This record gives sequence, structure tokens and C-alpha cells, in this order.
Amino acid sequence: MRYLASLMLAASLCGVPAMMGCDEEVSHERKVETSGGGSKVEDKTVTQHSDGTVTKTEEKKTVNP
Repeated sequence: MRYLASLMLAASLCGVPAMMGCDEEVSHERKVETSGGGSKVEDKTVTQHSDGTVTKTEEKKTVNP
């Protein structure tokens, strides 16, 4: 009985990642501009999801010393 319960638990844990899939980062670009007043950082990321959709994310930051 204990073996059967362990087998069922292992089978259920193996099936979850196969059903959900993983997101894949297609590209990532970082651009840093430094000047006397601080730095500007710009990140662009393209991610492909398990269902085939593509998401583009752009993040801009200004860092002052």
C-alpha cells in the first residue's frame, strides 16, 4: 500500500510540469547610458509562453548618484 501511494505521488508531480510548460526568454537587451547626472538603464525582454503567445516587456530606470 505504501509503495502504491508513493508511486501515485511521484506520477502526479511528474505530470504538473508537462501540463503547464515553461516560459522561454527569446531575447534580452540591456542598454546603459552614463552621464554626469546619473545613469539611464533600459531593459527590453521578449518572452514566449507555453501557449505560443509572445510578450514584450520594456523597463526604464534612472539612477542618480
